Amino acid sequence: MANKVHTYLRLAIFLSFFSFQCNAQSDFNKVKNRIVAELMNSETDYGQIETLINTLRVDGTWPGINYQDVSRTGFEHRIHAANMVELARAYKKSGSKYNKNKKVKTTIELALKNWVDNDYFCDNWWYNQIGTPGSLVSLMLIIGDELPKDLVDKAQPVIGRANLNASGARPSGDRIKIAGILAKNLLFINDIEQFEEVIKVIEGEIKFATGRGMQYDYSFHHRVDRVNNTLSYGIGYADAFIEWAVYVTGTKYAFSAEKLNQLIDYYLDGICKTMVFGKYPDFGAKNRSISREGDLDPSGAGAPEKLLQTTNYRKNELKEIADIRGKSFKPTLSHATFYWQSEHFTFQRPDFFTSVRMYSTRNDNMEQPYNSEGLLNHHRGDGTNHISLTGKEYYDIAPVFDYQKVPGATIVQKPALPSENEIQKTGITDFVGAVTDGLYGAAVFDFKSPHDPLAAKKAWFFFDEEYVCLGAGISSESRLNVATTLNQCLWNGDIIVMKDNARSILEKGEHDLKNVIWILHDRIAYIFPDPVSVNLNNQKVSGSWYTINHQSDSPKDEITKEVFKLWLDHGSQPENATYQYIVVPSVSEQEIIAGNSNRNIEILINTPEVQAVKHSGLDITQIVFYRAGEVLISGGLKLVSDGPGLVMVKMEGQKIKTISVSDPTRKLGKIHLSVQEKMEIRAKNFKASWDEVKGISEIVIDLPQTVYAGKSVTIEL
Repeated sequence: MANKVHTYLRLAIFLSFFSFQCNAQSDFNKVKNRIVAELMNSETDYGQIETLINTLRVDGTWPGINYQDVSRTGFEHRIHAANMVELARAYKKSGSKYNKNKKVKTTIELALKNWVDNDYFCDNWWYNQIGTPGSLVSLMLIIGDELPKDLVDKAQPVIGRANLNASGARPSGDRIKIAGILAKNLLFINDIEQFEEVIKVIEGEIKFATGRGMQYDYSFHHRVDRVNNTLSYGIGYADAFIEWAVYVTGTKYAFSAEKLNQLIDYYLDGICKTMVFGKYPDFGAKNRSISREGDLDPSGAGAPEKLLQTTNYRKNELKEIADIRGKSFKPTLSHATFYWQSEHFTFQRPDFFTSVRMYSTRNDNMEQPYNSEGLLNHHRGDGTNHISLTGKEYYDIAPVFDYQKVPGATIVQKPALPSENEIQKTGITDFVGAVTDGLYGAAVFDFKSPHDPLAAKKAWFFFDEEYVCLGAGISSESRLNVATTLNQCLWNGDIIVMKDNARSILEKGEHDLKNVIWILHDRIAYIFPDPVSVNLNNQKVSGSWYTINHQSDSPKDEITKEVFKLWLDHGSQPENATYQYIVVPSVSEQEIIAGNSNRNIEILINTPEVQAVKHSGLDITQIVFYRAGEVLISGGLKLVSDGPGLVMVKMEGQKIKTISVSDPTRKLGKIHLSVQEKMEIRAKNFKASWDEVKGISEIVIDLPQTVYAGKSVTIEL
C-alpha cells in the first residue's frame, strides 16, 4: 500500500512539473508568435523586392551602398540589413507574390553571407549593439528556421553583441532596447530559462533614477549631462517597455501592475505633456535631432492603444491621447507642468501649447552634436519659448533657421556661431525654476550666458488665454548688439501691425517698426503694454540640411522656406535694459480690437530684484523674488518674502485662497512669507500665525527636499 502511495505521489509531482513545463512552453511560444506576427504586419513593396533581387551582386552587395564608410556619419550598411528583413517578410508572408520564392531566399542567403563574412562594424557603438543585432534577430525570427545552419550560427555572435554586459546597456532607454533584442534572440534559439530572466530585467528598468533614466519628475536623462532627452531616448525607453508589455500580457511573463502604472504615469505626465496636444513634439524640447528631416512628425496612436491592451489604469487619458493622434479629435487638455530635474516648463490649453527651456548649475544647456548632428544648437536652451496652435509652426524649419534668433531667448548677435565643439555648456546660475499648481504657473531664468558676456533676468507668467514675458537687468559687455526674439517660425498668412494707432499689413521684406502696439501673425498676437520699436522679417530664407547635419545621407541641396521672425533690439552694450510683452494665442484681429488691450494683465513690477504680474480676471498674482522683497497684490494687501523664491497667489474676493511656492535655488528648507490678512493655521507642511503687534500673518511653508527639491508646494488657506 505504501509503495502505491509513493508511486501516485511521484506521478502527481511528475504530472505537475510536466504541466508547468507545457504551460511555460505555451506562453513562450505565444510571445514568440506575437512578435513574428508584428514583424510580418508591414506592407510589402513588390517593386522594391524585385529591384533587390535583380540588383544584388555576386558578392552579396547592393549598388548604391558605400560599404567602405563605417564612420559615425556614414554606415550605409544599415540599408543592407534592412533589405534582408524586407526580403524575408516578402518570402514568408501569406498571400505575397514572393511567398516561398526560391530567388528571394537565394538573395537573402547571399546577402547574409556577405554580412557574416565581413562582420561590418561601425564606429558608432549603437549600430553594433542595437541597430545591426536588431535587424538580424528580426531576420532570424522571420526566416531563420529555413536558412543554412552555418549562416545562422555565424550570425549569432553578431546578434550576441546585444547583451546585458554590452557597453551601451546602461540604465536608460538603451538597456531596455538591448535587453529586448536579447530576449527576441532567446525566443529564436528556444532558451526559455534565460528568456524569463531577461524579461525580469526589462520589467525592472521601469524605475526612477538619479543618474541616467526616468527622473522623479517624469522627464528623462540619457546621459549624466542632465540634458532633457524625454522626446528622444525617453520615447525609445517607453516604446521598448510598451512593446514588451503587449508581447507578454496574459502570459506568465506579464509585467506587474506597479510597473505598468509607473510606465503609464511617465508616458502621460512626461512624454505627452512635453508634446503639443500630446501629439506633436515640442520643438523646444528637442536636441540635435531637429537637424533630421521629419523630426517633428506627429506621433501615432500605436503606443497609447497598446497600453490600453494591458491595463485600465488612467484609461480615459490614454484613450484621449489615442483619439487625438489617431482620429484627429479636438483636445481638452490643460496643464502647467514643470520638470524640475530638467529645467523644462510646459503649458497646455485646448487651443495652444507653449514651453520654456532653461538650464542651471545643475544641468547642461544642450546635447552635444553627437555624430555631427545639430551643429548650430548653441543657444537653443537659453530661456527659449516656443508657441504652437497646430504643432506645425516649426516643421522642418531647421535648415533655414536663424540660430541667433531663437524664440524667447536673449542672445548676443555674433557674426557667426562658435565651433560645434562649443555647444554644450553647464549653466552658471542656480536661480532657475518654476512655480505651478498643475493648472497655472510661472517660470524664471536668472540667465548668465556661458557663451557670451551677457546677463538677464527672464520670467514668464502663464494664464488661460495669454501669457506675459518679462526681461530685466539685461546687460552685456560686448560691442555687438543684443536681441530678444519673440518668435521665429514658418510664415503663414498676413502680418497685421498696429502702430501709431494705424493698422497695416506688411509686405515681404525686412522691417524696422516704431511705436508698435501689437502684431498679429498666424492667429498669435504679440501685445506691447507700452509702444516699442521692433524688428520684423517676413521673407524667403534658404539653407540646407547639411549645414546643420553632416551625416552622409543628409541632403546637401539648398531649400527655401518663408519665415516669420520678430525681435527686440537692445543695442550694443545694454545696461539694465528691460522688455515686456504679452502673447495671446488663438486670437483674431477682431478679438484684439474688441477686447481689453492689456487682457486684464497688470505688470506690477519688472526689476532685477522682483518681477510680478497680476491677472485681474482670474485673481491670480505670480511673483519672482530674486531676493527679499514685497509686492502689493490687491488693494491694501501686501505680500512680503524674506528671501528668494517663486510665489503664486490665488485670491477669492479680498481673501487669499491658495499660495503656491517653489525654490529655484534648491537650497532652502522653508519659505517665509507675510501678509496683512489674519490667519491662524497649523497644517502638515505649513503654518500661519497672526502677529497682533505687527498686524501681519507670518506663513512658513516647508519645501520639498532631495530629488523633489525645486518642485512646487500649494497650500490651501
